[in-house]
Amino acid sequence: MKITRIRAYQVDLPLHEGSYKWSGGRSVTVFDSTVIEVETDADIVGYGEVCPLGAFYLPAYANGVRAGIAELGPHLLGEDPLQLQRLNRRMDAAMKGHAYVKSGIDMACWDILGKATGQPACTLMGGRYGEDFVLYRAISQESPEAMASRVAGYRAEGYRRFQLKVGGDPTEDIARIRAVAKQLQPGDRLIADANTGWLMHDALRVVRAVRDVDVYIEQPCLSYEECLTIRRHTDHPFVLDEVIDGIDVLLRGHADRAMDVVNIKISKFGGLTKAKQARDLCISLGVAMTLEDTWGGDIVTAAVAHLAHSTPPEFLFTATDFNSYVTVSNAEDAPNRVNGRMAAGTRPGLGITPKMDVLGRPVIEVF
Repeated sequence: MKITRIRAYQVDLPLHEGSYKWSGGRSVTVFDSTVIEVETDADIVGYGEVCPLGAFYLPAYANGVRAGIAELGPHLLGEDPLQLQRLNRRMDAAMKGHAYVKSGIDMACWDILGKATGQPACTLMGGRYGEDFVLYRAISQESPEAMASRVAGYRAEGYRRFQLKVGGDPTEDIARIRAVAKQLQPGDRLIADANTGWLMHDALRVVRAVRDVDVYIEQPCLSYEECLTIRRHTDHPFVLDEVIDGIDVLLRGHADRAMDVVNIKISKFGGLTKAKQARDLCISLGVAMTLEDTWGGDIVTAAVAHLAHSTPPEFLFTATDFNSYVTVSNAEDAPNRVNGRMAAGTRPGLGITPKMDVLGRPVIEVF
């Protein structure tokens, strides 16, 4: 089987709640997503999706996905999409870095592999564990009272894990954590996610001030070294996210005992192939994971679902249902949240069918 054509489509994904806010005053109202279509000479077509969280979050931006596809695509024509490791080596040789550009192509090739073998992607990634898996709900940054008021509504939707967006003024963040913690019920879990927003002295103030609160601390500072300093000054469970972008930092973090949980974002690693490699390493090391991506619609949600559903439950801290946050659906038959949980589809590949009327005309075409 050979790749014969690659197309990229641009889709806007507005948010149900109007905006999504996190540390440093950063916010997004409409996400700019790219859907990638990979055609083969066997008449099997696969789909992937990449949606950066704005150019100010990570070294990735939406137009960069499309420009990268135009640059990388010609090197992949004639390659076998079923040979995923070989394909990833080819992408890395043709384009240094820019993992997020490669993610949608790799995701589409997993879709092709599943369709070619008649297997859901989760089966190919290690097997399906249980009936479904647990999700978390991000609470966009607002006043302490407003954030606390959202917990009951999210719990009514079935969520029991709440990721609180902090990383602002430490005094207000302390109030945010305490206000939301008061709304928790037995079985709930609270994560205070600073998204790199604190300097070390502010982070230390916060963790000391909430020492009596049952809360996970996530990515308090910008660098790995700064986060490690905070880790060594708190006994809260500790999550690393933005600095986790490859096998090397996972191994370093494990050796330093720098984290209890890591967030593995598919596009940050360069696709499902490398995200699965990181997932399998974490299982071997005994590190729990949140499995997700930077953002996305139905296709990203399906990819997350297959990676999460093929993960042993004791290692899956939580996962994300991005398609429930946005108002536009870009694919049929995508998994959806049911009472705060989700299941991967049982159809071959990612199990989705793109809505071509939503995708419109391709903005990039390589053949």
